[in-house]
Amino acid sequence: MAVAESVEEKDGGHYRAGAEELAHLPGKPSRIPLKGTIDFIRDPLAMTMKAHADYGNVYKSRTFMQWSVSMLGPDALELVLMDRDKNFSSRAGWHHMLSRLFSDGLMLRDFDDHRAHRRIMQVAFKPAPMKDYLLRMNGGIRERLDAWERAPEFLFYPQIKQLTLDLGASVFLGIDAGPEARRINQAFVDEVAASIAVVRKPVPGLKMYKGVKARQFLSELFARLIEERRGSETEGDDMFSQLCRAESEDGRMLTDQEIIDHMNFLLMAAHDTTTSSLTTMIWALAAHPEWQERIRREIAEIGGAELGYEDVSRMDVAERAFKEALRMIPPVPFIPRRVVREFEFQGQRIPAGANVSVSPGYVHMMPELWTDPQKFDPDRFSPNRAEDKNHKFAWAPFGGGAHKCLGMHFAYMQVKAFAFQLLQRFEVSIEPGYEPKWARIPIPKPLDGLPVKLTRL
Repeated sequence: MAVAESVEEKDGGHYRAGAEELAHLPGKPSRIPLKGTIDFIRDPLAMTMKAHADYGNVYKSRTFMQWSVSMLGPDALELVLMDRDKNFSSRAGWHHMLSRLFSDGLMLRDFDDHRAHRRIMQVAFKPAPMKDYLLRMNGGIRERLDAWERAPEFLFYPQIKQLTLDLGASVFLGIDAGPEARRINQAFVDEVAASIAVVRKPVPGLKMYKGVKARQFLSELFARLIEERRGSETEGDDMFSQLCRAESEDGRMLTDQEIIDHMNFLLMAAHDTTTSSLTTMIWALAAHPEWQERIRREIAEIGGAELGYEDVSRMDVAERAFKEALRMIPPVPFIPRRVVREFEFQGQRIPAGANVSVSPGYVHMMPELWTDPQKFDPDRFSPNRAEDKNHKFAWAPFGGGAHKCLGMHFAYMQVKAFAFQLLQRFEVSIEPGYEPKWARIPIPKPLDGLPVKLTRL
Protein backbone atom coordinates (compact mmCIF):
# COMPACT_ATOMS: atom_id res chain seq x y z
CA MET A 1 0.00 0.00 0.00
CA ALA A 2 1.38 3.40 -0.94
CA VAL A 3 1.33 5.92 1.90
CA ALA A 4 1.52 9.56 0.89
CA GLU A 5 0.20 12.89 2.13
CA SER A 6 -2.30 12.53 4.96
CA VAL A 7 -5.51 14.39 5.70
CA GLU A 8 -3.97 15.68 8.93
CA GLU A 9 -1.11 17.19 6.96
CA LYS A 10 -3.55 18.96 4.66
CA ASP A 11 -6.23 20.35 6.95
CA GLY A 12 -6.16 18.95 10.48
CA GLY A 13 -8.33 15.99 9.47
CA HIS A 14 -11.17 17.96 7.84
CA TYR A 15 -9.99 18.00 4.22
CA ARG A 16 -12.34 16.45 1.66
CA ALA A 17 -11.09 15.52 -1.80
CA GLY A 18 -13.08 16.97 -4.67
CA ALA A 19 -13.41 16.61 -8.44
CA GLU A 20 -9.83 17.56 -9.25
CA GLU A 21 -8.24 15.02 -6.90
CA LEU A 22 -10.53 12.28 -8.25
CA ALA A 23 -10.25 13.22 -11.95
CA HIS A 24 -8.05 10.20 -12.73
CA LEU A 25 -10.73 7.71 -11.58
CA PRO A 26 -13.40 6.30 -13.90
CA GLY A 27 -16.98 7.50 -13.56
CA LYS A 28 -18.83 10.70 -14.35
CA PRO A 29 -21.88 12.35 -12.80
CA SER A 30 -25.10 13.13 -14.61
CA ARG A 31 -25.44 16.58 -16.15
CA ILE A 32 -28.82 16.84 -14.43
CA PRO A 33 -28.41 18.28 -10.89
CA LEU A 34 -29.25 15.83 -8.06
CA LYS A 35 -29.98 12.98 -10.51
CA GLY A 36 -27.26 10.84 -8.93
CA THR A 37 -28.76 11.42 -5.49
CA ILE A 38 -32.28 10.62 -6.68
CA ASP A 39 -31.13 7.45 -8.48
CA PHE A 40 -29.21 6.36 -5.38
CA ILE A 41 -32.20 6.86 -3.08
CA ARG A 42 -34.54 5.10 -5.53
CA ASP A 43 -32.45 1.94 -6.03
CA PRO A 44 -28.83 2.07 -4.85
CA LEU A 45 -28.09 -1.56 -5.70
CA ALA A 46 -29.29 -1.17 -9.31
CA MET A 47 -27.22 2.00 -9.60
CA THR A 48 -24.18 0.16 -8.24
CA MET A 49 -24.64 -2.80 -10.60
CA LYS A 50 -24.80 -0.47 -13.60
CA ALA A 51 -21.76 1.50 -12.47
CA HIS A 52 -19.82 -1.73 -11.96
CA ALA A 53 -20.68 -2.85 -15.50
CA ASP A 54 -19.52 0.52 -16.86
CA TYR A 55 -16.45 1.20 -14.72
CA GLY A 56 -15.39 -1.88 -12.75
CA ASN A 57 -14.69 -2.25 -9.03
CA VAL A 58 -13.46 1.31 -8.42
CA TYR A 59 -15.25 4.42 -9.67
CA LYS A 60 -16.29 7.90 -8.58
CA SER A 61 -19.80 9.33 -8.36
CA ARG A 62 -21.55 12.38 -6.97
CA THR A 63 -24.46 12.00 -4.55
CA PHE A 64 -25.83 14.20 -1.78
CA MET A 65 -23.81 17.06 -3.33
CA GLN A 66 -20.42 15.49 -2.68
CA TRP A 67 -17.96 13.23 -4.48
CA SER A 68 -17.39 9.66 -3.35
CA VAL A 69 -15.30 6.69 -4.49
CA SER A 70 -17.04 3.31 -4.56
CA MET A 71 -14.89 0.21 -3.97
CA LEU A 72 -16.68 -3.03 -4.74
CA GLY A 73 -16.11 -6.66 -3.79
CA PRO A 74 -15.21 -8.60 -0.63
CA ASP A 75 -11.56 -7.53 -0.79
CA ALA A 76 -12.68 -3.90 -0.57
CA LEU A 77 -14.82 -4.72 2.46
CA GLU A 78 -11.91 -6.43 4.15
CA LEU A 79 -9.46 -3.61 3.40
CA VAL A 80 -11.73 -0.83 4.63
CA LEU A 81 -13.46 -2.52 7.57
CA MET A 82 -10.45 -4.28 9.03
CA ASP A 83 -8.46 -1.05 8.51
CA ARG A 84 -5.19 -2.51 9.73
CA ASP A 85 -3.32 0.71 8.89
CA LYS A 86 -5.89 3.01 10.54
CA ASN A 87 -6.43 4.57 7.16
CA PHE A 88 -10.20 5.12 7.17
CA SER A 89 -12.22 7.46 9.37
CA SER A 90 -15.72 6.28 10.26
CA ARG A 91 -16.45 9.60 11.96
CA ALA A 92 -15.65 11.65 8.85
CA GLY A 93 -17.33 9.10 6.58
CA TRP A 94 -20.68 9.37 8.36
CA HIS A 95 -20.32 13.07 9.15
CA HIS A 96 -22.38 14.40 6.25
CA MET A 97 -25.38 12.19 7.06
CA LEU A 98 -25.29 11.88 10.83
CA SER A 99 -23.26 14.60 12.57
CA ARG A 100 -26.18 16.95 13.28
CA LEU A 101 -28.32 14.10 14.57
CA PHE A 102 -26.12 11.40 16.12
CA SER A 103 -22.92 13.29 16.91
CA ASP A 104 -20.31 11.39 18.92
CA GLY A 105 -22.19 8.12 18.92
CA LEU A 106 -19.97 5.04 18.78
CA MET A 107 -19.97 4.92 14.97
CA LEU A 108 -18.82 8.55 14.84
CA ARG A 109 -15.66 7.87 16.85
CA ASP A 110 -12.33 6.66 15.53
CA PHE A 111 -9.31 4.58 16.50
CA ASP A 112 -8.16 4.80 20.17
CA ASP A 113 -11.09 6.99 21.18
CA HIS A 114 -13.55 4.53 19.62
CA ARG A 115 -11.85 1.54 21.26
CA ALA A 116 -11.91 3.15 24.72
CA HIS A 117 -15.63 3.93 24.50
CA ARG A 118 -16.48 0.53 23.06
CA ARG A 119 -14.77 -1.23 25.97
CA ILE A 120 -16.80 0.73 28.51
CA MET A 121 -20.06 0.11 26.63
CA GLN A 122 -19.50 -3.63 26.34
CA VAL A 123 -20.61 -4.03 29.96
CA ALA A 124 -24.19 -3.45 28.78
CA PHE A 125 -24.00 -6.52 26.50
CA LYS A 126 -22.62 -9.08 28.94
CA PRO A 127 -24.68 -12.20 29.83
CA ALA A 128 -26.23 -10.89 33.06
CA PRO A 129 -27.83 -7.76 31.56
CA MET A 130 -28.69 -9.65 28.36
CA LYS A 131 -30.77 -12.08 30.43
CA ASP A 132 -32.66 -9.14 31.91
CA TYR A 133 -33.21 -7.63 28.47
CA LEU A 134 -34.70 -10.92 27.25
CA LEU A 135 -37.20 -10.95 30.11
CA ARG A 136 -38.38 -7.47 29.12
CA MET A 137 -38.50 -8.46 25.45
CA ASN A 138 -40.58 -11.56 26.05
CA GLY A 139 -43.23 -9.61 27.95
CA GLY A 140 -43.44 -6.89 25.32
CA ILE A 141 -43.65 -9.40 22.46
CA ARG A 142 -46.40 -11.34 24.22
CA GLU A 143 -48.52 -8.21 24.70
CA ARG A 144 -48.13 -7.18 21.06
CA LEU A 145 -49.04 -10.65 19.75
CA ASP A 146 -52.16 -10.62 21.93
CA ALA A 147 -53.20 -7.42 20.13
CA TRP A 148 -52.38 -8.89 16.71
CA GLU A 149 -54.58 -11.89 17.46
CA ARG A 150 -57.58 -9.57 17.76
CA ALA A 151 -56.88 -8.04 14.32
CA PRO A 152 -54.91 -10.65 12.36
CA GLU A 153 -54.72 -8.86 8.99
CA PHE A 154 -52.51 -5.77 8.96
CA LEU A 155 -49.43 -4.07 7.57
CA PHE A 156 -46.47 -5.77 9.18
CA TYR A 157 -43.81 -3.06 8.87
CA PRO A 158 -45.49 -0.29 10.90
CA GLN A 159 -46.57 -2.86 13.50
CA ILE A 160 -43.10 -4.38 13.96
CA LYS A 161 -41.60 -0.90 13.96
CA GLN A 162 -43.89 0.06 16.82
CA LEU A 163 -42.96 -3.12 18.66
CA THR A 164 -39.21 -2.58 18.30
CA LEU A 165 -39.62 1.05 19.38
CA ASP A 166 -41.60 -0.03 22.43
CA LEU A 167 -39.04 -2.70 23.24
CA GLY A 168 -36.31 -0.11 22.82
CA ALA A 169 -37.98 2.24 25.29
CA SER A 170 -38.37 -0.65 27.76
CA VAL A 171 -35.08 -2.53 27.30
CA PHE A 172 -32.83 0.45 26.64
CA LEU A 173 -34.45 3.11 28.81
CA GLY A 174 -36.66 1.27 31.30
CA ILE A 175 -39.71 3.28 30.19
CA ASP A 176 -43.06 1.52 29.78
CA ALA A 177 -45.35 2.11 26.80
CA GLY A 178 -47.32 5.34 27.10
CA PRO A 179 -47.27 8.99 26.00
CA GLU A 180 -43.58 9.49 26.84
CA ALA A 181 -42.57 6.35 24.95
CA ARG A 182 -44.62 7.45 21.93
CA ARG A 183 -42.91 10.85 21.89
CA ILE A 184 -39.51 9.15 22.12
CA ASN A 185 -40.47 6.87 19.25
CA GLN A 186 -41.53 9.80 17.04
CA ALA A 187 -38.28 11.61 17.80
CA PHE A 188 -36.27 8.69 16.45
CA VAL A 189 -38.47 8.50 13.34
CA ASP A 190 -37.77 12.21 12.73
CA GLU A 191 -34.02 11.78 13.25
CA VAL A 192 -33.75 8.89 10.79
CA ALA A 193 -35.81 10.74 8.16
CA ALA A 194 -33.52 13.76 8.53
CA SER A 195 -30.40 11.66 7.96
CA ILE A 196 -31.03 11.53 4.18
CA ALA A 197 -32.70 14.93 3.79
CA VAL A 198 -31.57 16.57 0.57
CA VAL A 199 -31.62 19.98 2.29
CA ARG A 200 -28.95 19.59 4.98
CA LYS A 201 -29.69 22.81 6.88
CA PRO A 202 -32.39 22.91 9.60
CA VAL A 203 -34.90 25.05 7.68
CA PRO A 204 -38.21 25.26 9.63
CA GLY A 205 -40.77 22.80 8.31
CA LEU A 206 -38.27 20.57 6.53
CA LYS A 207 -36.91 17.16 7.58
CA MET A 208 -33.57 18.34 8.96
CA TYR A 209 -35.28 20.90 11.18
CA LYS A 210 -37.55 18.21 12.63
CA GLY A 211 -34.56 15.92 13.13
CA VAL A 212 -32.54 18.55 14.97
CA LYS A 213 -35.51 19.38 17.20
CA ALA A 214 -35.94 15.66 17.92
CA ARG A 215 -32.26 15.42 18.88
CA GLN A 216 -32.72 18.35 21.27
CA PHE A 217 -35.76 16.71 22.90
CA LEU A 218 -33.98 13.39 23.38
CA SER A 219 -30.85 15.05 24.76
CA GLU A 220 -32.89 16.87 27.38
CA LEU A 221 -34.79 13.69 28.25
CA PHE A 222 -31.61 11.63 28.61
CA ALA A 223 -29.99 14.32 30.77
CA ARG A 224 -32.96 14.17 33.14
CA LEU A 225 -32.86 10.37 33.23
CA ILE A 226 -29.12 10.35 34.02
CA GLU A 227 -29.73 12.50 37.07
CA GLU A 228 -32.57 10.21 38.19
CA ARG A 229 -30.70 6.93 37.63
CA ARG A 230 -27.44 8.04 39.25
CA GLY A 231 -29.36 9.35 42.24
CA SER A 232 -31.45 6.19 42.67
CA GLU A 233 -30.75 3.74 45.47
CA THR A 234 -31.85 0.82 43.29
CA GLU A 235 -29.92 -0.36 40.25
CA GLY A 236 -32.05 -0.59 37.13
CA ASP A 237 -31.58 -3.49 34.72
CA ASP A 238 -32.18 -1.46 31.54
CA MET A 239 -29.32 -0.55 29.21
CA PHE A 240 -29.41 3.15 30.09
CA SER A 241 -28.87 2.37 33.76
CA GLN A 242 -26.07 -0.02 32.82
CA LEU A 243 -24.24 2.75 30.94
CA CYS A 244 -24.75 5.19 33.82
CA ARG A 245 -22.82 2.75 36.04
CA ALA A 246 -20.29 1.45 33.48
CA GLU A 247 -16.60 1.94 34.19
CA SER A 248 -13.41 1.38 32.25
CA GLU A 249 -10.58 -0.78 33.59
CA ASP A 250 -9.02 2.29 35.19
CA GLY A 251 -12.29 3.36 36.82
CA ARG A 252 -13.35 5.99 34.27
CA MET A 253 -17.09 6.48 33.84
CA LEU A 254 -18.86 7.98 30.85
CA THR A 255 -19.73 11.66 31.18
CA ASP A 256 -23.36 12.78 30.98
CA GLN A 257 -22.85 14.05 27.42
CA GLU A 258 -21.17 10.81 26.35
CA ILE A 259 -24.12 8.78 27.69
CA ILE A 260 -26.54 11.07 25.83
CA ASP A 261 -24.59 10.68 22.59
CA HIS A 262 -24.26 6.91 22.87
CA MET A 263 -27.90 6.26 23.82
CA ASN A 264 -29.19 8.48 21.04
CA PHE A 265 -27.20 6.45 18.50
CA LEU A 266 -27.78 3.01 20.07
CA LEU A 267 -31.55 3.37 20.14
CA MET A 268 -31.65 4.43 16.49
CA ALA A 269 -29.30 1.66 15.39
CA ALA A 270 -31.09 -1.03 17.38
CA HIS A 271 -34.69 -0.42 16.46
CA ASP A 272 -34.46 0.62 12.81
CA THR A 273 -32.07 -2.10 11.67
CA THR A 274 -33.97 -4.82 13.53
CA THR A 275 -37.28 -3.55 12.15
CA SER A 276 -35.90 -3.78 8.63
CA SER A 277 -34.34 -7.24 8.96
CA LEU A 278 -37.38 -8.72 10.74
CA THR A 279 -39.62 -7.38 7.97
CA THR A 280 -37.46 -9.05 5.33
CA MET A 281 -37.39 -12.29 7.30
CA ILE A 282 -41.17 -12.46 7.84
CA TRP A 283 -41.86 -11.67 4.17
CA ALA A 284 -39.51 -14.49 3.15
CA LEU A 285 -41.00 -16.95 5.65
CA ALA A 286 -44.52 -16.08 4.49
CA ALA A 287 -43.45 -16.71 0.89
CA HIS A 288 -41.75 -19.98 1.93
CA PRO A 289 -44.03 -21.60 4.55
CA GLU A 290 -41.88 -24.75 4.61
CA TRP A 291 -39.31 -22.68 6.50
CA GLN A 292 -41.93 -21.66 9.03
CA GLU A 293 -42.55 -25.35 9.68
CA ARG A 294 -38.86 -26.08 10.10
CA ILE A 295 -38.56 -23.32 12.68
CA ARG A 296 -41.70 -24.57 14.48
CA ARG A 297 -40.19 -28.02 14.81
CA GLU A 298 -37.12 -26.40 16.34
CA ILE A 299 -39.32 -24.40 18.74
CA ALA A 300 -41.22 -27.55 19.73
CA GLU A 301 -37.97 -29.30 20.60
CA ILE A 302 -37.01 -26.41 22.89
CA GLY A 303 -40.46 -26.15 24.49
CA GLY A 304 -42.05 -23.42 26.58
CA ALA A 305 -44.17 -20.39 25.76
CA GLU A 306 -41.24 -17.96 25.64
CA LEU A 307 -37.58 -18.25 24.74
CA GLY A 308 -35.18 -18.64 27.66
CA TYR A 309 -31.69 -17.17 27.55
CA GLU A 310 -30.02 -20.59 27.74
CA ASP A 311 -31.97 -21.68 24.62
CA VAL A 312 -31.12 -18.75 22.34
CA SER A 313 -28.19 -20.62 20.82
CA ARG A 314 -30.40 -23.66 20.08
CA MET A 315 -32.45 -21.81 17.44
CA ASP A 316 -30.12 -22.71 14.59
CA VAL A 317 -32.77 -22.91 11.85
CA ALA A 318 -34.21 -19.52 12.82
CA GLU A 319 -30.68 -18.12 12.79
CA ARG A 320 -30.10 -19.36 9.25
CA ALA A 321 -33.35 -17.71 8.11
CA PHE A 322 -32.32 -14.47 9.79
CA LYS A 323 -28.87 -14.57 8.22
CA GLU A 324 -30.39 -15.14 4.80
CA ALA A 325 -32.75 -12.18 5.29
CA LEU A 326 -29.74 -10.04 6.21
CA ARG A 327 -27.90 -11.27 3.13
CA MET A 328 -30.73 -10.51 0.75
CA ILE A 329 -31.56 -7.04 2.11
CA PRO A 330 -28.92 -5.84 4.59
CA PRO A 331 -30.15 -2.97 6.79
CA VAL A 332 -26.98 -1.00 6.02
CA PRO A 333 -26.21 -1.80 2.37
CA PHE A 334 -23.40 0.77 2.08
CA ILE A 335 -20.72 1.82 4.56
CA PRO A 336 -18.95 5.18 4.13
CA ARG A 337 -15.47 6.17 5.30
CA ARG A 338 -13.10 9.12 4.75
CA VAL A 339 -9.53 8.35 3.64
CA VAL A 340 -6.92 9.46 6.17
CA ARG A 341 -3.89 8.95 3.90
CA GLU A 342 -3.46 8.05 0.25
CA PHE A 343 -3.51 4.36 -0.74
CA GLU A 344 -3.96 2.11 -3.76
CA PHE A 345 -6.63 -0.49 -4.42
CA GLN A 346 -6.65 -2.74 -7.49
CA GLY A 347 -4.30 -0.41 -9.31
CA GLN A 348 -6.22 2.78 -8.58
CA ARG A 349 -4.81 5.59 -6.44
CA ILE A 350 -7.27 6.89 -3.85
CA PRO A 351 -6.17 10.28 -2.48
CA ALA A 352 -6.25 11.48 1.12
CA GLY A 353 -9.54 13.16 1.96
CA ALA A 354 -11.61 11.07 -0.45
CA ASN A 355 -14.97 9.80 0.70
CA VAL A 356 -15.07 6.07 0.03
CA SER A 357 -17.97 3.64 0.16
CA VAL A 358 -17.99 -0.15 0.38
CA SER A 359 -21.09 -2.25 -0.16
CA PRO A 360 -22.15 -5.37 1.74
CA GLY A 361 -25.34 -5.28 -0.32
CA TYR A 362 -23.40 -5.67 -3.57
CA VAL A 363 -21.14 -8.42 -2.20
CA HIS A 364 -24.17 -10.35 -0.90
CA MET A 365 -25.44 -10.64 -4.47
CA MET A 366 -22.22 -11.75 -6.15
CA PRO A 367 -22.73 -15.07 -8.00
CA GLU A 368 -19.02 -15.75 -7.55
CA LEU A 369 -19.71 -16.12 -3.82
CA TRP A 370 -23.34 -17.25 -3.58
CA THR A 371 -25.32 -19.96 -5.37
CA ASP A 372 -28.33 -18.36 -7.09
CA PRO A 373 -28.03 -15.21 -4.94
CA GLN A 374 -31.55 -13.93 -5.72
CA LYS A 375 -33.09 -17.03 -4.13
CA PHE A 376 -34.13 -17.27 -0.47
CA ASP A 377 -32.08 -20.26 0.67
CA PRO A 378 -31.14 -20.28 4.38
CA ASP A 379 -29.41 -23.65 4.02
CA ARG A 380 -26.54 -21.83 2.29
CA PHE A 381 -25.50 -21.07 5.91
CA SER A 382 -25.60 -24.74 6.96
CA PRO A 383 -22.27 -26.30 8.02
CA ASN A 384 -22.06 -28.54 4.95
CA ARG A 385 -22.42 -25.59 2.53
CA ALA A 386 -21.18 -22.55 4.49
CA GLU A 387 -21.27 -20.20 1.52
CA ASP A 388 -20.62 -17.34 3.91
CA LYS A 389 -17.10 -18.78 4.33
CA ASN A 390 -16.27 -18.35 0.63
CA HIS A 391 -14.53 -15.13 1.68
CA LYS A 392 -13.94 -13.60 5.10
CA PHE A 393 -16.24 -10.76 4.02
CA ALA A 394 -18.69 -12.61 1.79
CA TRP A 395 -21.35 -11.87 4.44
CA ALA A 396 -21.02 -8.61 6.36
CA PRO A 397 -24.40 -7.14 7.37
CA PHE A 398 -22.97 -6.20 10.78
CA GLY A 399 -19.86 -4.60 9.32
CA GLY A 400 -16.49 -5.83 10.53
CA GLY A 401 -13.26 -4.96 12.25
CA ALA A 402 -13.16 -2.50 15.15
CA HIS A 403 -16.57 -1.07 14.17
CA LYS A 404 -18.41 -4.39 13.92
CA CYS A 405 -21.87 -3.92 15.39
CA LEU A 406 -21.66 -3.91 19.19
CA GLY A 407 -25.28 -5.09 19.43
CA MET A 408 -25.02 -8.04 17.01
CA HIS A 409 -25.83 -10.70 19.62
CA PHE A 410 -28.59 -8.51 21.02
CA ALA A 411 -30.15 -8.42 17.54
CA TYR A 412 -29.96 -12.22 17.21
CA MET A 413 -31.61 -12.60 20.60
CA GLN A 414 -34.42 -10.18 19.82
CA VAL A 415 -35.19 -11.76 16.44
CA LYS A 416 -35.20 -15.28 17.89
CA ALA A 417 -37.39 -14.26 20.83
CA PHE A 418 -39.90 -12.75 18.40
CA ALA A 419 -39.86 -15.73 16.02
CA PHE A 420 -40.22 -18.14 18.96
CA GLN A 421 -43.50 -16.60 20.10
CA LEU A 422 -44.90 -15.62 16.70
CA LEU A 423 -44.44 -18.93 14.87
CA GLN A 424 -45.73 -21.20 17.60
CA ARG A 425 -48.87 -19.09 17.75
CA PHE A 426 -49.51 -18.15 14.10
CA GLU A 427 -49.13 -19.19 10.48
CA VAL A 428 -47.98 -16.10 8.55
CA SER A 429 -49.19 -15.71 4.97
CA ILE A 430 -49.20 -13.21 2.10
CA GLU A 431 -51.13 -13.04 -1.14
CA PRO A 432 -49.82 -15.57 -3.72
CA GLY A 433 -47.15 -14.02 -5.91
CA TYR A 434 -46.89 -10.90 -3.77
CA GLU A 435 -43.48 -9.24 -3.58
CA PRO A 436 -42.98 -5.86 -1.90
CA LYS A 437 -41.30 -2.87 -3.46
CA TRP A 438 -38.55 -1.58 -1.20
CA ALA A 439 -37.30 1.84 -0.23
CA ARG A 440 -33.62 1.01 0.26
CA ILE A 441 -32.27 4.22 1.84
CA PRO A 442 -31.53 5.07 4.63
CA ILE A 443 -32.67 1.69 6.00
CA PRO A 444 -34.74 -0.69 3.81
CA LYS A 445 -38.50 -0.85 4.26
CA PRO A 446 -41.44 -2.02 2.09
CA LEU A 447 -43.23 0.92 0.49
CA ASP A 448 -46.64 -0.68 1.00
CA GLY A 449 -45.96 -1.73 4.61
CA LEU A 450 -46.02 -5.51 3.83
CA PRO A 451 -49.63 -6.72 4.20
CA VAL A 452 -49.79 -10.06 6.04
CA LYS A 453 -52.39 -12.40 7.50
CA LEU A 454 -51.95 -14.33 10.74
CA THR A 455 -53.85 -17.60 11.16
CA ARG A 456 -54.07 -18.99 14.68
CA LEU A 457 -52.56 -22.45 15.02
